[in-house]
Amino acid sequence: MWYAIISTDVDNSLQKRLAARPDHIARLVALKDQGRLFVAGPHPAADCEDPGEAGFSGSLVIARFDSLEDAQQWADADPYIKGGVYASVTVKPFKIVLP
Repeated sequence: MWYAIISTDVDNSLQKRLAARPDHIARLVALKDQGRLFVAGPHPAADCEDPGEAGFSGSLVIARFDSLEDAQQWADADPYIKGGVYASVTVKPFKIVLP
């Protein structure tokens, strides 16, 4: 099943994001290579593609896992958690309707 992993950043997270980003991206690439990633990306803190120093307010990952528990365990191991980027993470089942 697909699961949405919805994360909210701590305030002023940009430097923490940059430090943990290579390990964070490596995990997403692994999901992509396994054919399990639908979409992933950050929420810019400003209404533009490149928010610059404004940074990001959170992230969204939609990926396939065997269970909610597996999705939660994957989310809990994110380098952004260890790096202090995320203030909160919510994992929910997700049903793709379109496209």
